[in-house]
Amino acid sequence: MRAMRHFSVKLNDGHSMPILGFGTSAPAKVPKSKVEEAIERAIDIGYRHIDSAYLYLNEEEIGRAIQKKISNGTVKRDDIFYTSKPGEELFPKNTDGKLLSDTVDLCTTWEALEKCKEAGLAKSIGVSNFNCKQLEMILNKPGLKYKPVCNQVECHLYLNQSKLLDFCKSKDIILTAYGVLGSDPEKEWVTKNYPVILEDPVLNVIAEKHQRTPAQVALRYQLQRGLVVLVKSFTEKRIRENFQVFDFQLTPEDMKTLDGLNRNLRYFKDTYFADHPDYPFYDEY
Repeated sequence: MRAMRHFSVKLNDGHSMPILGFGTSAPAKVPKSKVEEAIERAIDIGYRHIDSAYLYLNEEEIGRAIQKKISNGTVKRDDIFYTSKPGEELFPKNTDGKLLSDTVDLCTTWEALEKCKEAGLAKSIGVSNFNCKQLEMILNKPGLKYKPVCNQVECHLYLNQSKLLDFCKSKDIILTAYGVLGSDPEKEWVTKNYPVILEDPVLNVIAEKHQRTPAQVALRYQLQRGLVVLVKSFTEKRIRENFQVFDFQLTPEDMKTLDGLNRNLRYFKDTYFADHPDYPFYDEY
């Protein structure tokens, strides 16, 4: 992690996480070979944080790409911070097409993750899409061995998660942002016909002032707020541009203006899980 050490954050378990990560979720229309190629390009450009999940169905390709870069000497395994979210079955549905759901004991699940860490199967363990109430449930669990190092959530200019960010900072938990530039409306769980973040006129004025792309400013905004940021692209030009966010600074006035764009708007619709007994999930954020 030598190239990214300056751009990493110390986690509450002592490990370090690069503050800019490369996301790998892809629409079905994107061939898995393109994901593999994108990972190779990203590592060549300098990304050392790779984010994936069982749900994305491309971890084999990601593993191959990382192994290639280890084999040719581009990186060592210790240079790569790899994040995954384990799973077994993808969105099981009943005969009516409704999502089959169950109530999960989060504390028991967390104990299983603690065992994974103790067994050396994971260096650091965290959570995703947790609200403050769910985080407190883990933090207040009797016999807690390890706190979550991070909480990965949707976060962007139209959903800045300020309350959740403040809560996580107070507990020494890193807030990791996905969907920072919006999300692909072709995904089943993404709300259609929402405004496009990168077309926002206020964002574009600030980007023009700094002679940067709107994406670079949207990413820089989150980094200056203290978040770890995930960004994805399968185009080499954009992969490279998205990495060029460490050589400029937004002014306090810029930050205040961008703060004002918040609409509490979610691209990732939780109505997809409306039949879950704990729905809605986000009221406590």
